[in-house]
Amino acid sequence: MARAAVREPDLPRAEHSHRSREVKLLVDHRDDLVNTRTRSQNRLRWHLHELDPELDPVARGLDRGSELERVRARLGELPPSTVARIAAELVADIAALTVRINALEKELTGLVRAQAPQLLTLPGCGVLTAAKLVGETANPTRFAREARFAMHAGVAPIPASSGRTNRHRLARGGNRQLNTAPHRIAVTQIRLPGPGRVYYQRRRAHGDTTMQALRALKRRLARVVFNLLRPTDTTTSTCPPAVALT
Repeated sequence: MARAAVREPDLPRAEHSHRSREVKLLVDHRDDLVNTRTRSQNRLRWHLHELDPELDPVARGLDRGSELERVRARLGELPPSTVARIAAELVADIAALTVRINALEKELTGLVRAQAPQLLTLPGCGVLTAAKLVGETANPTRFAREARFAMHAGVAPIPASSGRTNRHRLARGGNRQLNTAPHRIAVTQIRLPGPGRVYYQRRRAHGDTTMQALRALKRRLARVVFNLLRPTDTTTSTCPPAVALT
């Protein structure tokens, strides 16, 4: 890294504008809250199974108010115990965390629509995925070409040919948080009718495995995302001084 810096002193810096840094901070904070809620949900399910094996919440239902109310009401019918008390406290914690998580998502919706509304026109790219792209890219104009952006995002397949075998392998480098965004978009586009699904099916028909076709689609999406991000950055170049990433 030191030799590269000496050899190329004009390398672009990874930096945030104040608005994109705000998005990153909120996305990271929301992710932390979601992880905390998931741990509480797992503990709650364990305690509920101990109290009553038939008291099994709906799959993926513990982030819904109606399901939490049903569990709270059922706990109130059980004999008092330490396990029941802890379970009731977990229900309250999950409900409070859900309110905060939903509020953050609503706030991020406004920020993304103001900073990068063009990302939301991409099929499979919702508000949270777009916020992840804005927060993790850190000044898209620092990438001279979309190939460099793809490499940074870890979606550029690495050549791994040998002899007459021509193949590419998964790139395990790059920004793994940024990598999750094109992955979500690709998985969604595969399920929905559209160019992404057509491209994926064509790759499969030409002999690609499921993962090879998915990697190819992610690489293709990196080009689309890169072109969508750059105009947004140029229009926000008058923002306050940027904040360098560490």
